[in-house]
Formats: sequence, C-alpha cells, structure tokens
Amino acid sequence: MNESYAEYLIKRKTPFYALILTGVLAAVTAVFIFLALTTGVLAVILMFVSGFATYLSYRNTHVEFEYLYVEKQLSVDRILGRAKRKKAYECSMEEIQVIAPADHHVLKEHKTNGKTLDFSSHLPGARVYAAVVQKNGETVKLLLEPSDKMIQCFRQTAPRKVVQ
Repeated sequence: MNESYAEYLIKRKTPFYALILTGVLAAVTAVFIFLALTTGVLAVILMFVSGFATYLSYRNTHVEFEYLYVEKQLSVDRILGRAKRKKAYECSMEEIQVIAPADHHVLKEHKTNGKTLDFSSHLPGARVYAAVVQKNGETVKLLLEPSDKMIQCFRQTAPRKVVQ
C-alpha cells in the first residue's frame, strides 16, 4: 500500500497597519497601567479592556497556516498568534478538480462561484498554487503554498489533476 504524507507550515506576512495598531494599543495599555497605579477603579477597567484589545489584535494579525496531506485528504489549519488552532478547510483528493500554479491558464477552464479562500503567505516571490475544489455542489478556489514534497504527494495520488 502506498502511503502519502506531507505537512508544511507557512507564516502569513503581517500587514503594516496591524503592526502599528498593535503598537498603539500596547502604548495605550501602558498608559492605563500607569494610571491604574495612581488613580481609581475606572483606570483599572480601562487597563484590562485595552490589554484584552492588544491581545486580540496580536493574535488575529499573526497568522500561520499548516497544510497537512494524509492519504488523499488535504487539511488546512489556521494558527492564530502561535497559540490557537482552527480547522480552516478540509477536502479529499476526489473533490479536487485541478491543482496548478495560480497564474496558469488551465485554471480559466474551471469556473468557481466567486468564492476564493486564501491560505497563502502574501510574501513577494512566493510560489502560490490554486486548487479548484468541487464540494457539496459548490466550487471553491483555494490559494496554497505547498512544499515540493506535498506537490509530489499530490502527483503520486492523482497525476492528472496536478499541473506544474
């Protein structure tokens, strides 16, 4: 029996505005910490609120994606702030119509319902692949950055569906 397994972790580029927002929220939290030490209860409440907002800002803007391919099953997990993992998408190789580089002409033949799920890093020069998935009567386009080993596993499982 031929077993195929590949996993790959990528970090999404953090937008510049998110870095500024997190920095501003951290500075506001520091000011409220100082005020909480010198004044009353309102400053303590504002300190906790701004601290929680800083935490949420950091967690939701520092995103990583883990691709996992095991025995004809592709799974994409979203990891928020290096702490919280959520299942982002899952499909089988039978549901995938084609996997090709995102700018390849073969993707124009496959119509999607306008739904595109972007699981790429947004880094310049990244090798982005698109997978067209037909699942539950809905066609979805996934943007991924698989490793060479993962592409090799795709080709091993379904050679006609992978375009390089």
